[in-house]
Amino acid sequence: QVMLVESGGGLVQAGGSLRLSCTASGFTFGSYAMGWFRQAPGEEREFVAAVSRSGGSTIDADTVKGRFTISRDNAKNTVYLQMNSLKPEDTAVYYCARDRIPFRTPTMTAADYYWGKGTLVTVSS
Repeated sequence: QVMLVESGGGLVQAGGSLRLSCTASGFTFGSYAMGWFRQAPGEEREFVAAVSRSGGSTIDADTVKGRFTISRDNAKNTVYLQMNSLKPEDTAVYYCARDRIPFRTPTMTAADYYWGKGTLVTVSS
């Protein structure tokens, strides 16, 4: 059974930083691309970042480029999202995601992923 458990969300002031973690279980972690998505109230879920199986390749949404960094530790079955220079518009529930298909180059398409239950990030102005 695939399990993705996010942690690290919370309340932070604009300009601050948070690091989200996602611990995975129930599958061979290193065989899958991983990603982060987010969903703000009243909005559709949107792509944030994704990382290849080895961690050597990443893709980022334009809205977070230069501020957020995705990484992974395959020995710990964990993927991270380091978020710096946070803005109020980054407020959302952040979801860890695993590609549905192993050994695939990471994509930005929500339907390509399984998601965790999410962790709330609130950025105050």
